Amino acid sequence: MEIVQRSIALEPLERGIHCITARIAEQLPEIARFRAGLLHLFLQHTSAALSLGENTDPDVRSDLAEHLDRLVPDDLRLYRHALEGADDASSHIKSALIGTSLLIPIRDGAMALGRWQGIYLCEFRDRPSRRTLVATIIGTER
Repeated sequence: MEIVQRSIALEPLERGIHCITARIAEQLPEIARFRAGLLHLFLQHTSAALSLGENTDPDVRSDLAEHLDRLVPDDLRLYRHALEGADDASSHIKSALIGTSLLIPIRDGAMALGRWQGIYLCEFRDRPSRRTLVATIIGTER
C-alpha cells in the first residue's frame, strides 16, 4: 500500500461552476503509478465547494450556479454574518450544502470517473482568490 499527498493550487476563478478535472490530473501525475486505489480531494476553504457533475455541456454548470443562487441568494437582509459583503454568508451556506471533499476511485492509473463526470470547483465569491486542495492517494502500485 502506497500513500501520496500533495497540495494543489488553483488560480483564482470567477464566480461560477468550473470543471477542473484536467487541472487535477495535470498536478497529480502519480496517479499513473496506481493499479487500484482512492483519490481523496479536500478543499481548504469555506466559501467554495467541490462536486462531481456533467463534464461536456457548460449549460449544466450554468444551470447549477443559477439554481444555487436562487436557493441561497446574496441578500444582506437574510443573514447576520456579512463581514465581507453580500456574498459572504451565502458562500458559506452553499459550501456547507455542496461540501468540500470528494472520494474518487483510481483504476489502472487513472481516475475512474463515469463517462460524463467531471470534477467541479464551485466558486461562490464575487472576488475569488487562489484555492488550495489537499490531494491524498492511497492505493496499490502497478
